[in-house]
Amino acid sequence: MSLDMIVRGARLPGGDGLVDIGIADGRIAAVAPVIDCDAPAVAAEGMLLVPGFVETHLHLDKTCILDRCTAAEGTVAEAVKLTAAAKQSFTAEDVYDRGRQTLERALAWGTTRIRTHVEVDPGIGMRGFDGVQQLARDYAWAADIELCVFPQEGLLNNPGTDALLQEGLRRGARVIGAVPYIDSDPRGQIDRIFELAREFDVDIDMHLDMGETTDGMQADYVCHKTEEYGWGGRVAIGHVSQSSLLPRAAFLALAARLASAGVAVTVLPATDLFLTGRSHDHAVPRGVPQAQLLRGAGVTCSVATNNVLNPFTPYGDANLLRMANLFANVCQVARPAELAGCLEMVTSEAARLMRLPDYGLRVGGVADLVLLDATTAEGAVAQLAQPLWGMKAGRMVFTRPRPTLHRPGCDCHP
Repeated sequence: MSLDMIVRGARLPGGDGLVDIGIADGRIAAVAPVIDCDAPAVAAEGMLLVPGFVETHLHLDKTCILDRCTAAEGTVAEAVKLTAAAKQSFTAEDVYDRGRQTLERALAWGTTRIRTHVEVDPGIGMRGFDGVQQLARDYAWAADIELCVFPQEGLLNNPGTDALLQEGLRRGARVIGAVPYIDSDPRGQIDRIFELAREFDVDIDMHLDMGETTDGMQADYVCHKTEEYGWGGRVAIGHVSQSSLLPRAAFLALAARLASAGVAVTVLPATDLFLTGRSHDHAVPRGVPQAQLLRGAGVTCSVATNNVLNPFTPYGDANLLRMANLFANVCQVARPAELAGCLEMVTSEAARLMRLPDYGLRVGGVADLVLLDATTAEGAVAQLAQPLWGMKAGRMVFTRPRPTLHRPGCDCHP
């Protein structure tokens, strides 16, 4: 067998014993207890090997702007207003430089596939798109970056935005997004987004149902449009924080509806914990849907980062395993199988949401690999395991040494 590299002694999620992974031409060519080949080897030392992390919802165009605007109220309306003002001075070069900072953090935590949402409107024009698209080209060696164009400040109430969405789709965006709760006509925006998705044959990924009551939820309407257009499996909705306020029976009914229509859900715990419940002085709602219940009903779910260091989320490091751990904390996930499911929501489930056919630890899959300092999937989430190294298509992207304790009398100084 001709191989370019072998990962030796790896432990796979849910697997028994250790295996070797053979890599050729950037893909997994063999998985076996022992591969007899003299190709260069990387030792996994019995640690957990997972496919590269998949980031389904990230805003690279408006990351790292806290030096330009500071949130005082912590509301969605304030975040939109502050960001709208800040982006008037954005240039493509500025977007590139700030986006690079967050992207490189994501890469160093093991992310190899990214869907980044990019705002287009008459205020920003295509400057954000230009900067992020160039970033995607320059870092293709480390990650596949997919652009989703969307109208953060409204569509029907913001003339000129429709034409910019179409320009982004013509220039290579493979996904179109939406923010119906910002628009003067939420359902009108949803209708138009589905029309554009069909015209350009692209997937849909909406910001949906953010709020502190259950009034005005649009998830059921999105399911209706998904069925009308035959877009099942090609629609995702992010946030859906209003659903966390539903009684259990109503939540499970919504879960069944989403599963039937083929609408996926992305949970964004960092942002929604920060923004939700500002009007409460006690019994503050969390705003984070219980994705484990959605998955139990057959809904494809991912956990994602959303914003980093801006008024929507004034902290973050683009670490998806941290997001999985945060979700588990907030939603009180403790059973081993459900903790392992949190890892799936930043790997295999997230890949299913993005419809990635070449993903996974299987022969023929792209060799996007991350070695975690853990031995089980549930342990990786519970203990926030450190990624030790990561590969993109069989090429090493980053390495991270384990820490060394400097015990008294130990001659182990740096």
